Amino acid sequence: MAMAMHLAQPWTSPSFPRESLRPKSAKERQPVKLQCRPRCDNHETSESETQLLRVSTMSSRRNALVTGLVAAGVAVHPFLGVFQAVAADESTGVPAVDEKQRALQEDEINSYTYTYPLTVGDQGKKLSWVESRKPERYSSAAPLSPDARQRIVSERIDLNNNLVISVSVGPPNSTFLNLNDSTTWEAKAVAQSVLADKSTARMTMGQRVAEVQILNAHKEEVDGAPYWYYEYLVQKSPTILQGGVDVYRHSVAVSAEREGYLYSLNASTLDSRWDMMGPAFTETIKSFHMTPPTQEYVPPYKDPWRFW
Repeated sequence: MAMAMHLAQPWTSPSFPRESLRPKSAKERQPVKLQCRPRCDNHETSESETQLLRVSTMSSRRNALVTGLVAAGVAVHPFLGVFQAVAADESTGVPAVDEKQRALQEDEINSYTYTYPLTVGDQGKKLSWVESRKPERYSSAAPLSPDARQRIVSERIDLNNNLVISVSVGPPNSTFLNLNDSTTWEAKAVAQSVLADKSTARMTMGQRVAEVQILNAHKEEVDGAPYWYYEYLVQKSPTILQGGVDVYRHSVAVSAEREGYLYSLNASTLDSRWDMMGPAFTETIKSFHMTPPTQEYVPPYKDPWRFW
């Protein structure tokens, strides 16, 4: 009975006393005065003041961005309104860049640099590059073949002109190269080793080699280290830009060896566009350099299980 009487009593929340819910009188209700800028005292703001505020805000943001970029060693082009990375220290071995025509790509994770064209042709046709794959470690990079030996660690593309520049890393192929002595490696054998592991089709090793036509290959010494350069054609399916049966993709590439892995820079476009892009892409592979490793460098053999 006592329990029933207790439950019948009205319940009052301890967090909200009844007195706190009592409406306040007009005298008690005092408006809160906000501390505003002078321009907030009036409900209407002139158009000139609004434009001045916008310009001031944009200027502050731009100055902060420029300050950060300069501190990071990035040069700002005052006319084009774009930011181009250029070499600030000649002791690093990074080549100087003509910021009007080329840009510098630096990858500290894999320790290499190269330059790529911003414009081509006598009239300076502007290219529309998009960084489709940002630099990443070998263990998390996208594989180029079913066996995942060769992997793309960075890539940029121009869809309007059907251009691709990519860097891949992978171990040398023992079918073509003596793994115990890199001094015996010939340029054509290095090209075959890289291209055989880049094929995305499920085919035998002989079929992979047969689908590629190597036009030329040679070896050069750069800063005392061997670099292997090669040019080749690969037959592809028809595209919107180039129809027909005989559609070839024209490429130039360079490979360098470090710690038992081949680092390869590849630049390609449709064969029908090679007269326009060939000279610029040749300059791109000539600019490729392996740089001294920094604290950000991650060797390909480190943490092979890690995919992020």
